[in-house]
Amino acid sequence: MAEIKAVDVSKLRKTTGAGMMDCKKALQEANGDFDAAIEIIRKKGQAVANKRADREASEGAVLAKINNEGNKGALVVLNCETDFVAKNTDFVNFTESILNIALEKNPSNLNELKQLELNGKTIADQVVEQIGVIGEKLELAHYDKIEAESVIAYIHPGNKLATIVGFSKSDIDLQIKKDIAMQVAAMNPIAVDKDNVPKEVVDKELEIGREQALQEGKPENIVDKIAMGKLNKFFKENTLLNQAFIK
Repeated sequence: MAEIKAVDVSKLRKTTGAGMMDCKKALQEANGDFDAAIEIIRKKGQAVANKRADREASEGAVLAKINNEGNKGALVVLNCETDFVAKNTDFVNFTESILNIALEKNPSNLNELKQLELNGKTIADQVVEQIGVIGEKLELAHYDKIEAESVIAYIHPGNKLATIVGFSKSDIDLQIKKDIAMQVAAMNPIAVDKDNVPKEVVDKELEIGREQALQEGKPENIVDKIAMGKLNKFFKENTLLNQAFIK
């Protein structure tokens, strides 16, 4: 069996992020072959991923960022199993590295993002490797982007909530943009304005309004009018331009 040197273990740890003992065992199994040891670490990560596939990754980091020109923004969500991992600096930094690639390469969707290269491997493979390192299920769960004349990003303290907002004008006061981004985070509008609300949502709200009116014993000839009133209240509470400004 080849001699396993501490410097090789340290190098493998730096390359893969795996624990020292895991790296030593991988090098022993690979008889000192560094590339083979990396593959062993990766396969271990895949095994952990398969083993934990049914676990719930309900914690994680939500990060958003804009480019230097201020006309593009991206947002990513990397989920994990525990709040302990979600707060870990390495985990947050890993999420940010994915976000930086997303902002730079501007992929069309989440699947495209996963296939982009990060430090010589696809992001999808990097996530799998980190599962082996951390020992928890990880999932790159969401990615979105926006391009506009002016874009602002907001991350709520704790990295659990973030927003990106685009404006059709470039000369908007920075504080106003920040306030609107915070409004979106706090009030969670389903659309910018009532005209942007999907038809199926409108139809569902009208149906609920009619049913409520009938259950309250309202005359059938005014049920539609009552339902429309409830729909307008829904628009006021759930569309950005019709919400009361919380600040």
